[in-house]
Amino acid sequence: MSEYGELIDNTTVRFERMLPGPIERVWAYIVDGEKRRRWLCGGNIGPGESGHVDMHFHNETLSSAPDIEAPEKYRDMPKEMRFTGTVTRWEPPHAVSHTWEFNDEETSEVCYELEEVGDRVRLVLTHRRLETTDTVLSVSGGWHTHLDILADVLEGREPRAFWKAHTTNEAEYQKRLGA
Repeated sequence: MSEYGELIDNTTVRFERMLPGPIERVWAYIVDGEKRRRWLCGGNIGPGESGHVDMHFHNETLSSAPDIEAPEKYRDMPKEMRFTGTVTRWEPPHAVSHTWEFNDEETSEVCYELEEVGDRVRLVLTHRRLETTDTVLSVSGGWHTHLDILADVLEGREPRAFWKAHTTNEAEYQKRLGA
């Protein structure tokens, strides 16, 4: 298992992480807005197929560790961003998928799949229908960073600073994906 995401095709990236269980705990950190806001964003997912998704991102609040300013290409983005979507798959506590609708971009889809492996949980996250190479790079750096923060939270560690980690991760994806 690679810590780095894999490009499945030109519009799909896939990540895999082993996290401390049990599976119900990891599931809660994906679908419960109060828990999810500690590593990704607040807001609601579902419940149930066709459930509404409302996500409130505020990356600067994920850690108390000293951070850097957002990179130049992200400085025009609001400090707090909102995404909406619709649940397309709901199989507690093993899988949830939802659309990801943001501004004028094409709708993409995120799928979280969980599998128990002993006392650990394998999380496979797949983000499909990404519009451009730049979007693939940004999403890859973002998901990598957010999943590292999820691991920090579940392991009881202080979450890493978002922009510092994202900048490093996005540069690595540029090398790995040849962009």
